[in-house]
Amino acid sequence: MRLHQLKVDYDPEQDRLLMLVATSEGIELRLSLTRRFVKLLWPLLVKLAEEASPRIRTQANPEARKALLGLEHEHAVSKADFSKPYDAAGSERPLGEAPLLLARIQTGHDRNGQPVVALHPADGQGITLTFDSVLLHSVCRLLQSAVKKSDWDMELKLPGTEPQEGNERAARTLN
Repeated sequence: MRLHQLKVDYDPEQDRLLMLVATSEGIELRLSLTRRFVKLLWPLLVKLAEEASPRIRTQANPEARKALLGLEHEHAVSKADFSKPYDAAGSERPLGEAPLLLARIQTGHDRNGQPVVALHPADGQGITLTFDSVLLHSVCRLLQSAVKKSDWDMELKLPGTEPQEGNERAARTLN
């Protein structure tokens, strides 16, 4: 199956993120992510983003790695199309109408070296996503946006994407 669209939004009634995955074959998968699950998933996505780029992976200087990750993130997100509204009209839902409550994560790489993330409930079938750079960074951006809408008191930060001036200014005003 080929990924067609992806949407992540905060559901205040359930206090969870709802991830909708639509394929080009007309299938929609509904996944529910708890705060705990997102806290486990985020560092894995950041690590995959760092490992996916040879420029970042081979850089010895940690500050340079952060800066390169920030540049890669902005470049990849600029290629993504966030303007089209999510459309799942007429989609088949083979895993059911109710969102699957995700409980397990596995990460790795496929035989071409692309990052792979498997998201599964405690029991039963889940979903495995193979990421290219644009998709990986787009999922990061969608998760960041959805978590901002929640009242989870957490911020998903990608190293190298936080503004440098604000950090320097805050450091200078401390006594």
